[in-house]
Formats: sequence, structure tokens, C-alpha cells
Amino acid sequence: MMFRTIQSFAVATLLAGSATAQASDIRRVVTGLDADNKAVVLFDSRMPLQAGLLGLQATNLWVTNSYPLGFSFKEDTSSIPVGVSPLDNGTKFRVVEFPPLDPATESKMEPGALMKAVGPVAPARGRPVTHPLMHRTRSVDYAVVLSGEIDMVLDDSVVRLKPGDTIVQQATNHAWVNHGTETCRILFVLMDSKQP
Repeated sequence: MMFRTIQSFAVATLLAGSATAQASDIRRVVTGLDADNKAVVLFDSRMPLQAGLLGLQATNLWVTNSYPLGFSFKEDTSSIPVGVSPLDNGTKFRVVEFPPLDPATESKMEPGALMKAVGPVAPARGRPVTHPLMHRTRSVDYAVVLSGEIDMVLDDSVVRLKPGDTIVQQATNHAWVNHGTETCRILFVLMDSKQP
């Protein structure tokens, strides 16, 4: 019960903090150490969401490419090029907005479109995808629905997710499909993992 209360408070705080900003940007504050080993704010800026694959809006807040993770006390790693999957031995911290998807547009989408974007780094284990947005990455992904609602489509089931719901994806087939009327915003942390 206490976890649910803390989780609800965290989501409400995130939503309230973004209420004054544009709908498609998010504030990111990054801390580090200065030359005297004092904790300081390195970056404090609004991160605009950019148009991406299949009409999605997204921004990478932080990207790493080594494990164990290294500290970057000078560089802004959000600009490291990365695809759908995190880099080898890396992580990807991002926000994605999923606009409503009408059935007519959904029916015209290229089969396996997002899986093709994942490419050869996709895990071999898993069934062939059954939806244009279905994909699997060689990663363990943590996600929190910040606003809106969305369907998580799996191989033979659908899970409806609402604000405050959390997800742990373990290299499984899934598609994020917004059959609602408002945009759904999700916070993701993707971590490269061993081949399942």
C-alpha cells in the first residue's frame, strides 16, 4: 500500500512538473561532481520530444554504452546515437509519447515494421511478430505510464495500462497500441541484457 502511495505521488509530481511546459518536452536535471568533488547540477534543461518511427514522439534523456555504468561528469550522453534497442552493454533512459491510433491507419501499417527497425540485434528466442508495432529487444525494460492509457499487446493477450502502472519487459514480444483518444506518455529505462 505504501509503495502504491509513493508511486502515485511520484507520478503526480512528474505530471505537475511538466504541466507548465509544452506537452512534448520534459525537464531533465543531471547532477555530477565539479573539480572540488562537490555535487552540482551539470544540465538543467527542457528536452524536446522529436518525431520518430511510426508517428511516435520521443527523447532520450540519458544513454550509456558500458557496463558497469560509467559516470559522465562533463558530457551530455543523451546525444549518443542509439536505435530502438540500447547499445551493447548499455542503457537508454527515455520518454515516448504514443498518439491515438485509429483502426484504419493501424490496418495499413507495414507488417513487422518496428521489428525490422530493431534489426539483427533482436533476440532469436520468441515467436514471429503479429502486429506492425510488435517487437522484442535484447533488454530488460522498466516502464511507467505517466499519462493517458495504452494497450500492451503480447503474443496472444492484451493488457490495458493506465497512469501509474509499471511494466517490466524481459525481451518479450510486445506492441504499444493506443486505442484511446488522448496521447499516452511512458517513461522507459532499457538495459542491455544477455540473450534469452
